[in-house]
Amino acid sequence: MFRLSIVTPERVYYDGDVASLVVPGTEGYLGILSNHAPLITALQEGRIEYRDEADTVHILAVSGGFLEVFDNKATLLADAVEAAEEIDVDRARDALERARKKLEKVSSGSSPEEINVDEARDALQRARNRIKVYNETH
Repeated sequence: MFRLSIVTPERVYYDGDVASLVVPGTEGYLGILSNHAPLITALQEGRIEYRDEADTVHILAVSGGFLEVFDNKATLLADAVEAAEEIDVDRARDALERARKKLEKVSSGSSPEEINVDEARDALQRARNRIKVYNETH
């Protein structure tokens, strides 16, 4: 077992002992077990999976952040996390459609209002990730 802390700007999402952790690093998914070598890596959008003391597997959607592993402790600083069972898939689908429409307006050149393309792309990716994590678990 090792200690895992998952922290977002809003709150400490989880702080407890776990047997394993799988995260979406920038070079692909990586697994963490007890006594892992020290590590710092950026995270990309994807799926987090950890197994707690009771051997329960928890699956989360993450929108990016950083992971530090040191001295049998993993600290995950996430932009946002959401448990798979808490994802409102209808809301995610609506967000996906809104982001697509904004990007279509920009690509067609018919956008009267100012659209932040980076924000629209980020929203599109977040919505896709939330839908994917939801679909994988339901």
